[in-house]
Amino acid sequence: MSAFLSGAGVLLAALASAAAILLPPSRSRSALMALALLLFPVLILGDQWHTHQIVDLRESTGRLAALLAVGAVAVIALAAVFRRWPLLLPLAIVAALPFRVPLHSGGESANLLVPLYLVIAGGVLTAAVRDWRSPLPSPGRRHGPVLWLPRLLAAFVVLYALQALYSDDFSKALQNTCFFLVPFTVAYALLADVEWDRRLLSSTLVLIAGEALLFVLIGSVEYVGRSLFWNDAVIRSNEFHTYFRVNSVFWDPNIYGRYLALVLVVVTTALLWVRDRRPFWLLAGTILVLWVGLAETFSQSSFIALLGGLAVLAALRWSWRWTAAAVVVGAAGAILVVLFAGGYKVRLNIDTSGRADLVSGGLALWTERPLEGYGSGSFQQAYRDHREHEKAPVTISHTEPVTVLAEQGLVGLAVYLGLIVAALWTMGAGMWARAPGRDPTVFDAARAAVLATFVALLLHTLAYAGFFEDPITWVLLAIGVSLAAARAGSTGEDSAPAPVRTAA
Repeated sequence: MSAFLSGAGVLLAALASAAAILLPPSRSRSALMALALLLFPVLILGDQWHTHQIVDLRESTGRLAALLAVGAVAVIALAAVFRRWPLLLPLAIVAALPFRVPLHSGGESANLLVPLYLVIAGGVLTAAVRDWRSPLPSPGRRHGPVLWLPRLLAAFVVLYALQALYSDDFSKALQNTCFFLVPFTVAYALLADVEWDRRLLSSTLVLIAGEALLFVLIGSVEYVGRSLFWNDAVIRSNEFHTYFRVNSVFWDPNIYGRYLALVLVVVTTALLWVRDRRPFWLLAGTILVLWVGLAETFSQSSFIALLGGLAVLAALRWSWRWTAAAVVVGAAGAILVVLFAGGYKVRLNIDTSGRADLVSGGLALWTERPLEGYGSGSFQQAYRDHREHEKAPVTISHTEPVTVLAEQGLVGLAVYLGLIVAALWTMGAGMWARAPGRDPTVFDAARAAVLATFVALLLHTLAYAGFFEDPITWVLLAIGVSLAAARAGSTGEDSAPAPVRTAA
């Protein structure tokens, strides 16, 4: 009965959050978003009820009551602020993306996106109050990728929940659904109500650049002092390497590098489209500092992601033909170096800390269950159970397509690839045609930044996974759809009106 209730709860939470991104602003949508968020902690508590962390909390009723009270007050306060200043909701979501809070209980710790969860809950409460009084106007009919992208997102969330029911690791699938898919889907729904005007876009640029500079300052302090603030695994790793990797406020140097690479793409976009001299030099200085911070991570996947994002910008700003030629030549050169370096397969596996074995092992898992896979969240457990002869330093998949294949089979891969195609189509629609005599606008720059950043993120997930588990993915998708809908409304395409502002 417990397993049945847990499975039903996961499916209900997924259905509620998926419906939230398909429905227009209304009381029904607000109720579904609230239901999804309420099921989030209930399902986690039910799944982890007998673990040391939850037992410790259950025995410390005073601390548990204090945490709940602080959380409730924070959500109500945030809702009041968002009600008074709607512009702060999208900015708060963007600002909270990097921050994980270490929660200690039962002798163990978990790093959770608590600030982001609180902001999302505050946004849902704001939307509920607004929709109860006077819902926002319903957007008009949409066509093409602007319509299909949210549908595919909703389909993926529901499919993930369905495939969790037969997963080799149901608990992991439940946690992924509750900690990532449900709140991020709700965040997408909230951001879909926002009109990304010049003021908000400029504020977002300043915000993410300022945060990134702060993170680089913290990382540089770590680098100079040769001491990290947290993550014992990275601390031990640094003791055995000739180089020293930093993670700043992030748990993982590669995730820190990913964040800096994505911000670098956004700031570089602003540099390429800016017209005034003073902002140009400010942006150039910011890029220089961020480059230093990225170098301190020694994250190869982050540099590859950055190069991919910059290639998209070069294609948009100048010539896609010359950019494509340069990319082909560079890729061919890299392949030749690997092939003629000698012992390339062994060397590749060593350089990637055993991830080459993870790719081959993950593909082998897929061949055993090609259609349905081993179930959502099952990669690590299935790899250990069915690929025991493959000795790898890590057993967590670092390649998103392989993860999808092994866990969700061809069914999941079809939805995953369809989502990527729809996202690229949505973000890139109309970007390649240059109207004669028309200067690029701030919205052209914003759309270029979203497209290039999404490509950079996509490339990083090919080497470090975490596509759907990264809230930045969902924020980029939401902004991309909003900007594409605004463009379609302004040009009369797809009969799509501009997105509406989250009004008080």
